[in-house]
Amino acid sequence: MQREAKFAGFGGQGILSAGKFLADAALEEGKEVAWVPSYGPEMRGGTAYCTVVISDHPIGSPVVNNPTDLVAMNRPSLEKFEPTVKENGIIIVNSSLIPVRVERKDVVEILVPANDTAIKLGNNKGANMVILGAYVAATEIVKLETIIALMPKEFARKQQFVEVNIECVNAGAEIAKKALAQVT
Repeated sequence: MQREAKFAGFGGQGILSAGKFLADAALEEGKEVAWVPSYGPEMRGGTAYCTVVISDHPIGSPVVNNPTDLVAMNRPSLEKFEPTVKENGIIIVNSSLIPVRVERKDVVEILVPANDTAIKLGNNKGANMVILGAYVAATEIVKLETIIALMPKEFARKQQFVEVNIECVNAGAEIAKKALAQVT
């Protein structure tokens, strides 16, 4: 079993953090992991993406041209990376910021209003945690409990953000589960 995920969006949306959370959870579960960040020189507002490869066997190369899955936090990322996703892959779309649908019919599309959900929960910077929860629930590549258990460690210097980020992860997971139930 191996999955490759590309998390992509604007710099400042927490793209790299979401991917790192996923990678850390996979390591915690004893899986093989590669996390490769990439961002433009602009940082905030520029493009940012990372690739996370999770496997139960050694990973040959962390370089992935055609990921199994895509998490698109903004429209330019969806337009750029949608064509690269493998057939039968999953594309999770931040429908708060992306007004268009996935054009391909050979992938599973999951619409997640990540920004709207985070704001509703009182965490205007938590869209990345909503989308992470959705991705984990959709793929089951790691356990949601593992992500949640990492929160106190990841937010060691900002303990006041632990609970609200757990709420965001759980909300994203519920959105994905409902969306998948409608697909099947």
